[in-house]
Amino acid sequence: MYQFSYADVQEDGVAEAREREREAITHSINLLRLAMKKGRQTRECIDAIHFTSRLWVRFVEDLASPENELQDELRANLISIGIWIIKETEKIRHGESDNFQGVIDISTIIKEGLK
Repeated sequence: MYQFSYADVQEDGVAEAREREREAITHSINLLRLAMKKGRQTRECIDAIHFTSRLWVRFVEDLASPENELQDELRANLISIGIWIIKETEKIRHGESDNFQGVIDISTIIKEGLK
């Protein structure tokens, strides 16, 4: 019979959660790259903007939760980044911006930080 400490199980859970977050951000980046290639007035753009916005709304909600154990300063910085991404995707959706690459670049930096 296997015996695991609570800390081991908790650490595995954190590692799995980070990997899922990386996968979600990678999917968002791939959608945004396709949207940038296809153009703003395409189904690919709608899908990319919708997915990316929903993803970051969820991240911001999680970061704002009292149960989130990240350091306050890091949480605040990530919330600010999330709000910027949400606003930028809205600008793209409304035709006020074509800044796909900016959202991709910031998302890539965040994804790499999840290693």
